[in-house]
Amino acid sequence: MPDKEYTAQNIQVLKGLEAVRKRPAMYIGDISGKGLHHLVYEIVDNSIDEAMAGYANKIEVIIGKGETITVIDNGRGIPVDIHTGEQKPAVEVIMTVLHAGGKFDKSSYKVSGGLHGVGASVVNALSKWCIVEISRNNKIYKQSYERGVPVEQLHEIGKSEKSGTKISFLADDEIFKEIYYKFDILSNRLRELAFLNENLEIVLKDERDGREETYKYEGGLREFVKFLDESRTPIHQDPIYFEGEKDGVPVQIAMQYHSAYIETILTYCNNVNTIEGGTHLSGFKSALTRSLNSYAQKYNLIKNTDKISLSGEDVREGLTAIISVKVTDPQFEGQTKTKLGNSEVRGAVESLVNDKLFEFFEENPSVSKKVIEKCISAARAREAARHARELTRRKTALESNSLPGKLADCASNDPEECEIYLVEGDSAGGSAKQGRDRRFQAILPLKGKILNVEKSRIDKILANDEIKTIITALGAGIGAEDFDISRLRYSKVIIMTDADVDGSHIRTLLLTFFFRYMTEMIQHGNIYIAQPPLYKLRNGKSEYYAYSDKEKDEIIKTLNTDENKMNIQRYKGLDEMNPDQLWETTMNPETRTIIRVSMENAMEADHIFTILMGDDVEPRKKFIEDNAQYVRNLDI
Repeated sequence: MPDKEYTAQNIQVLKGLEAVRKRPAMYIGDISGKGLHHLVYEIVDNSIDEAMAGYANKIEVIIGKGETITVIDNGRGIPVDIHTGEQKPAVEVIMTVLHAGGKFDKSSYKVSGGLHGVGASVVNALSKWCIVEISRNNKIYKQSYERGVPVEQLHEIGKSEKSGTKISFLADDEIFKEIYYKFDILSNRLRELAFLNENLEIVLKDERDGREETYKYEGGLREFVKFLDESRTPIHQDPIYFEGEKDGVPVQIAMQYHSAYIETILTYCNNVNTIEGGTHLSGFKSALTRSLNSYAQKYNLIKNTDKISLSGEDVREGLTAIISVKVTDPQFEGQTKTKLGNSEVRGAVESLVNDKLFEFFEENPSVSKKVIEKCISAARAREAARHARELTRRKTALESNSLPGKLADCASNDPEECEIYLVEGDSAGGSAKQGRDRRFQAILPLKGKILNVEKSRIDKILANDEIKTIITALGAGIGAEDFDISRLRYSKVIIMTDADVDGSHIRTLLLTFFFRYMTEMIQHGNIYIAQPPLYKLRNGKSEYYAYSDKEKDEIIKTLNTDENKMNIQRYKGLDEMNPDQLWETTMNPETRTIIRVSMENAMEADHIFTILMGDDVEPRKKFIEDNAQYVRNLDI
């Protein structure tokens, strides 16, 4: 037994913001790019709270040349008077004490996106320096901090007739491995916030290259829906919109039906994207199904010969909807703590939709008829697909003997240690089967390109051989009503395609399928993309693999040799590698690189998949032109 004593002296007390610096991931998720951008959101959320409370109508976010961030709002300005309990200016308390802020005082903020009162202080703690300037009481106040510690007293630096808060900071290079802000990541979130807060102007400026975007939407959620449906054909011109307050819960809903078959419902609570849904989504779905069935029955729009009633799937086919609720004390749960749990919210949403939607249908019979006709068409297709769905469903991994013949399954039955490679082509599939570790790696070769599910109805999707094979192999079902992630046979589903145009297309088709019909797998981090090498470099008897042009150049530079004297092979396809090479470079967990597919922004994911895989050519052309500079590994 070790003789080291365990006494009170072994207990470490982290004071002030030391705990944040010691364990930053506990507060911002990680210390990679995701956590870095989260710093910006924390400060912006405080400004958004001022806007939701009715005190601010403009927010400016500036990315400085040295990767500094400045956030300016025209709200009331952080209080500067002395906090009686701490005997310090209130702004210093907010910036240096965890769980301090106006979010806990409901007289200051009825609802708040910054829920935990840790935002500003955490950003301050993880910054090399931070400067706060406050315009309030016709004066301008300033205080500076270094790594969370004040380096000066709060003091007056000028006069101002305006009010507001300006916070500038530089993320600490002792915490973050790389400090570089991506304009598009910030732009997507700020655009989303502008949609959710109508008439709020949000400006994003990038002083590094001069880019600037301004977001302001008078139509709020209505414009949000139109943005998402940019590449779709609506079956009624204007989105349906209604709002109201039930049981103290303000609710806003915008929705529009389009000619495609994809269901897109985004839900928000206090501007937080509840990607796992929750009680507000449940209330909406229930009331939507009830309202459309009631209207169809009242006006005899479903013929007796059809012998159908409209299910939830039927009434949501081709629907784009945004649900935004404001909750005083939100309770979050679920895998990512983004599932709303407040029971009172379900009743509030359900009541509002029951009243307002039926009223809209009564007042707009031409729109109602088109919507009902689409729902009836969906119900007929659902019935036609029912048999196909039954054939593809595997109740458990052990009960079914109907695994696809071309699936080379693994020996293990433990989903936690099992992984499956979806491989482009039979030839590469053969190499992968020979090179794999049969104990835990399964191989499923795919022949050609799978169906574009963005343009297809569920009956056609379930009739596609390659999709049926994937569904059967994974064993978890398909679609919101049928998919059960607990039945998933593999914890990792790895897409492995060639590094050319066809490979990129196949990868996009597969990601579209998973995003639309097995969304939980992306939310739970089950989907990965393999990274096979682009080059094999031979220098004498030594061999090296490079996964990018940059890495190839670095290897050549490190070897300090003439590139012309080296044997450089460019891999255009997986089948150019023998089994041993494929294992060594792409499949061996000890040496491979695989990229986990995550969904940081559901709104932007939906929008991009619609642009890339939808019917409208112009938005797709513009997207390709705007992003051509970022393309790599393109072989034509």
